[in-house]
Amino acid sequence: MFSLIRTFAPMKQDKALIAHLSMFGACAGWGLMAPVGKDAMTHGFDGITMVTFRVVGACLLFWLASLFAPKEHVPTKDKLMFIGAGLFGLVCNQCCYTIGLSITSPINASIVTTSMPIFAMLLAALILKEPITSKKALGVLMGCSGALMLILTSAAHSSDKVGDIRGDLLCLFAQFSFALYLSLFNPLIRRYNVFTINKYMFSWATLMLLPFTFSHVSEVLANPIPTKTWWEVAYVVGIGTFFGYILTMLGQRALRPTVVSVYNYVQPIVSVAASLLMGIGVLKPTHALAVVLVFSGVWLVTKSKSRHDMEQKQR
Repeated sequence: MFSLIRTFAPMKQDKALIAHLSMFGACAGWGLMAPVGKDAMTHGFDGITMVTFRVVGACLLFWLASLFAPKEHVPTKDKLMFIGAGLFGLVCNQCCYTIGLSITSPINASIVTTSMPIFAMLLAALILKEPITSKKALGVLMGCSGALMLILTSAAHSSDKVGDIRGDLLCLFAQFSFALYLSLFNPLIRRYNVFTINKYMFSWATLMLLPFTFSHVSEVLANPIPTKTWWEVAYVVGIGTFFGYILTMLGQRALRPTVVSVYNYVQPIVSVAASLLMGIGVLKPTHALAVVLVFSGVWLVTKSKSRHDMEQKQR
């Protein structure tokens, strides 16, 4: 894998194709992770145990992978900055999403993930002083309407097949946390390769998480767990987390943020299809309308002009 990355990296004509394939692969893997992870968390695991395995398992895999990756010097200042990146990009994000998924339906969780570009736009306006155009404002209104419809539907049902307001809100906060991570730590991410970044981020996340979850996880593992569940956990850790983070960072390095955001659409499509096939999700008319509103809102936000685009037009 590493030799493949090194071989193709210098070839400009292949960078775009590799970046698009990377983002598609990451989002498809994440989309399938929702129903697979949900099934594991109903057959032996729970949300706290799953997120602990995700963080600690990926940490070990990234340290192992870094032995074969190019070595980079990371100053102490940047190592400490990875604490914040690990907090918002991993601990808050993965804890809220994984525990939220254990409560709500995989369909709701995957639909909520598409709200991340909307949060990114709002935070960019506050932190990076990006302008909020009328198209962006309409997109935010439509996206929020879709999310609100989803949450109100969940509040009325409180079912792990239809949805649960607590899980939906946790998944929503997970997207906010990740958008905050992207806004605050984007320059740091661009300075290092994917293995160096994730090695330090997952290490700090493990140190923050494990002291609070170790005893709980030990109790869960003391009970018999089906072999199928272990395979599902392996998928969540290996494909959904380890390879997912590698692929998305490869895509983010070559593609504009608006293009990267569009690939969020892949997640709910894969998740909804897999959930229905596995019998762990129910698609209702309100879900379909929520999808249309959220997708349309995100599309408007990603299609609106950035500050750089406006400055270029004025010249």
